[in-house]
Amino acid sequence: MHKRVFVTGVGIITAIGNGTGQTLDSLKKKTSGIGRLTLFRSIRSDIPVAEIPLSLDQLSEIAEADPGSGPVTRNTLLSLIATRQAMLSSNWDITSPLRSGIILATTVGGMDFNERYYGSLLTDDTHKDVITLLDSADCTEKIAEYAGIRHHVTTISTACSSSANAIMLGSRLIRNNRLERVLVGGTDSLTRFTLNGFFALEILSPTGCRPFDRNRNGLTIGEGAAVLVLESESVADPSAILCEITGYANANEAYHATASSADGSGAFLAMKEALSTAFLKPADIGYINAHGTGTEINDLSEGRAIEKLFGNDIPPVSSTKAFTGHTLGAAGAVEAVISVLSLRHQMLIPGINFVTPMEELHFLPVPEATPCRLNHVMSNSFGFGGNNTTLIFSRS
Repeated sequence: MHKRVFVTGVGIITAIGNGTGQTLDSLKKKTSGIGRLTLFRSIRSDIPVAEIPLSLDQLSEIAEADPGSGPVTRNTLLSLIATRQAMLSSNWDITSPLRSGIILATTVGGMDFNERYYGSLLTDDTHKDVITLLDSADCTEKIAEYAGIRHHVTTISTACSSSANAIMLGSRLIRNNRLERVLVGGTDSLTRFTLNGFFALEILSPTGCRPFDRNRNGLTIGEGAAVLVLESESVADPSAILCEITGYANANEAYHATASSADGSGAFLAMKEALSTAFLKPADIGYINAHGTGTEINDLSEGRAIEKLFGNDIPPVSSTKAFTGHTLGAAGAVEAVISVLSLRHQMLIPGINFVTPMEELHFLPVPEATPCRLNHVMSNSFGFGGNNTTLIFSRS
């Protein structure tokens, strides 16, 4: 008998706010976090990004990081802030004997520190202690120690579906009675590496992303972290339950190293299998939080997959990346938390920066934050290499 998986805590920090309160307020008011780059000097400073307007010192103060514990990257501080929020809302007890795990996702790891000190490392060893911080698992290990986790520690890096896969794996471990509670999520900070890398791919928007708009011209890089506490039905406090994870699936179409397939076959399979896992029909889904990057290929591919699966009964759809930017390895978890907020507040999340409908698709993004009776919300996260993951959150 599979165990049911409940979400009992969430934490989030992005360009539109620190915590669920600020995040929800920005979503309702349609306040985007996209703006000019100020965190570091770059020849790409004219390209808009979605940065968190807080310095390393400010983040450290919010996270209450121990200054005596050595250097802590921006990536780790963001995840620590989100983790603290999630643990607080779920009443996480670090002394509990429950079988506990952590699955954290990232794509850049401690790249920000390595970028900062790389030049000096070529000439002396003054900052040699930052080399190991590049490791993607460094953040996970620090959070595991903070949360008192010993049973299972895993780091996932599958491009932009990374943290959705973290949530899926955590859910599977609970459903199969391997663990009783798991911290799952993702974190990615802005770096020159990611900004220049996506610029080289020629998919960065010069004006800010416009998901599902006919005149969309690319994605906007963002940063952030989001963490969820998942607990088995056998240990979850009923008063702390926010929703249930009922469906998940990953389908790797392996169509291209970076591009989605034109017909959206991988996205279609991920959504279809997630519905099957949840024992739901397409008509049961009340809202889709789309991957919706604002690139020419992704939006068309995902849109076609949605229309193929849902036919003439397409539920409300929107992408929140015009708010937060594309937070890469954190995106799946960021949008998972937003999906939980949508369920909890019975509200459709609006899509912003949309003006002109796409000729190829027959649905429009949700225009305003709208009250709506929701029982099941679908969240899509699609990564390079065709690594497509869909999650379904349900009222409990």
